[in-house]
Amino acid sequence: MLKASANFIKLLKKQKRENSCLLFLDNVKIIKDALSGGLKPKFILVDNENKNYFDKNVCPIYKVDSKTIEVLSDCKTPQGVLCIVEYIPHIVEKPKTNFLVLDELQDPGNVGTLIRTGIACGFDYVYLVSSVKPTNSKVVRSSVGTIFKSHVISLSKEQFIHYAKEWKLNLIATDMNGENIFKFNSKGICGLIIGNEGQGISDDLASLCSHTVKIPMNAGVESLNASISGAIIMYELNKDKF
Repeated sequence: MLKASANFIKLLKKQKRENSCLLFLDNVKIIKDALSGGLKPKFILVDNENKNYFDKNVCPIYKVDSKTIEVLSDCKTPQGVLCIVEYIPHIVEKPKTNFLVLDELQDPGNVGTLIRTGIACGFDYVYLVSSVKPTNSKVVRSSVGTIFKSHVISLSKEQFIHYAKEWKLNLIATDMNGENIFKFNSKGICGLIIGNEGQGISDDLASLCSHTVKIPMNAGVESLNASISGAIIMYELNKDKF
């Protein structure tokens, strides 16, 4: 195990501020999911030799103090382990399964939860359209590592509209005036659009949809949280595949 120099730690702090392609993973399970998902670690830091759960041939492993990990971590109570990996964005590709389209979602907790639920429901492709970046630490944490198992593709609204038309995607919108999701029958591969937390689905994407669905609910409730409504609809769309 290597001993981290002051200059090395200073360099890592600088990289964390300036290099948005680097992920500073501070959870052992998420680190293992990232490595099993094919991400290549650059460095691993531990504050105790007993926390070195990793093969020394994987990458350089450094012993540091707890304060260093606290500074580099985005977690209030880090586990004493930190792995720095370079996030390689997925190439833009046509979905081969049902998929999610997140339209200008900015809450990283919602995005991470939707990615996690999407994997559980068989929605293996997630298109982040002008939404929070997949490298956001809260997105990674709330996805509980499933972000490394899905095809998460970040692109602008203009880019998505171009591909949606080129690929002739079957898109479904969500709105309180739509069809009852529990009576709706989808055919073939479809994409579920979840709109911005405050504004809903943009007109540009709504115009691309072939159907609009809703979750029926008691009067007096305008809407559900984005991740909750997305989960209900995704399970319903794919229920016959379980």
